[in-house]
Amino acid sequence: MSSKTTTISAKQVAELRAKTGAGMMDCKKALEEAGGDMAKAEELLRVKYASRAEKRADRAAAEGVIEVYLHFNGRVATLVELNSETDFVANTAEFKQLAKDLALHIASARPIAVKIEDVPADVVERERRVYTAQVAEEQKPEAVKAKIVEGKLRKFYQEHVLLEQPFVKDDTVTVGELVKALAGKTGEKVEVRRFARFELGGN
Repeated sequence: MSSKTTTISAKQVAELRAKTGAGMMDCKKALEEAGGDMAKAEELLRVKYASRAEKRADRAAAEGVIEVYLHFNGRVATLVELNSETDFVANTAEFKQLAKDLALHIASARPIAVKIEDVPADVVERERRVYTAQVAEEQKPEAVKAKIVEGKLRKFYQEHVLLEQPFVKDDTVTVGELVKALAGKTGEKVEVRRFARFELGGN
């Protein structure tokens, strides 16, 4: 192991903390591991917090908030329920901000389900039939056609499933990654339970 260590300044730690919301010690360790590379340190933190969140997937999250968003023109409104394990976490500024961001995102991105498993089976089958018909005439092996269909289905999920969608304020991360990042920071399970979107004159 090299004896040479990169000196990390307090300013760098503060900058990474402002970007990620992670704890000071986590930011310092990530920057040291990344040799002072801010982008790499940010990625290390994202992976770390995601893996922490995965370990809590089976825990019960019964506390939380219901956030309401009403678009300025009064034509679109959303409700979203964001859950945590304790009301302590539910009352933090970061948790409340995520709920607000989700409500805004839902108004803009029009998801049809929270998770892939929540998409109605008939909708998935309809999309699969359409994609299968689209590639039927292509001069490609059946195995390749099947992969193309699955790729199109994955794109459908990314466009219509909340946790798979790129976040409207920062399309370099998905909504699911934002939720996992907060779970990693708080040490609790954080999950989107349900949402509703209303549009004047809509179905």
